Amino acid sequence: MSLPSIISIETLTPEAVAKTIDHALLKPDMSVDEVIEGCRLCAKYQTASVCVKPCDVKIAAAVLQGTGVDVGTVIGFPHGNSPSNVKICEALTAIEDGAVELDMVLNIGHLKSGHLDEVRNEIRDLTAAAKAKLPSCCVKVIFECSLLTDDEKISACKLTEDAGADYVKTSTGFSTGGAAIADLRLMRANTNPNTTHVKASGGIRTLDFLIECLQAGADRIGASATAAIVDEMRARKAAGTTSQ
Repeated sequence: MSLPSIISIETLTPEAVAKTIDHALLKPDMSVDEVIEGCRLCAKYQTASVCVKPCDVKIAAAVLQGTGVDVGTVIGFPHGNSPSNVKICEALTAIEDGAVELDMVLNIGHLKSGHLDEVRNEIRDLTAAAKAKLPSCCVKVIFECSLLTDDEKISACKLTEDAGADYVKTSTGFSTGGAAIADLRLMRANTNPNTTHVKASGGIRTLDFLIECLQAGADRIGASATAAIVDEMRARKAAGTTSQ
């Protein structure tokens, strides 16, 4: 579902809002029953995808089969420190288990050390391997913007784009900060909107902030407050009230 050219409460629908959301089920203490419940919520609200831990991909794929909700997972999560071959193995295993979207954490320390070719090559090699196994696989690259300077964020945008990944993404939600409007604008300004999408993630708990993120250039939203966000959209549409 494509977004309107002008994004506001008036131009969006609850269904369109839901289809921007990757519903996150990533807490380390989350039980299998909670994962199943979260997947059923995704089916009910018709989110774009669910994003689960790698160990839960098979469960999510079974629950969401035939629902129209994609299954995604995280790679090298949450710090991006695994060797490249381990990240690639993790990605290929996730695809075998039923994932069609992969949110990989780039090597933050090596980016900050100026090892740009290494960072680019890792993203390129993982993206190529994933798409060779599943051509429709969507690869998103998590920067962890709260740990980077603006120049490093711009470098990460260029490296991701050069490597052929599909999305740049702000945050894991497990570090020192989450999605920030300034970061989204910077990422949108430094990527080609025809080839590279932007995902906002981390701390997006309200409808108004979700809309602000979309207005700043995000195409996809990582959130766990899906029900509250979409229900608020329905309520405000029914009441005819807006604040965006």
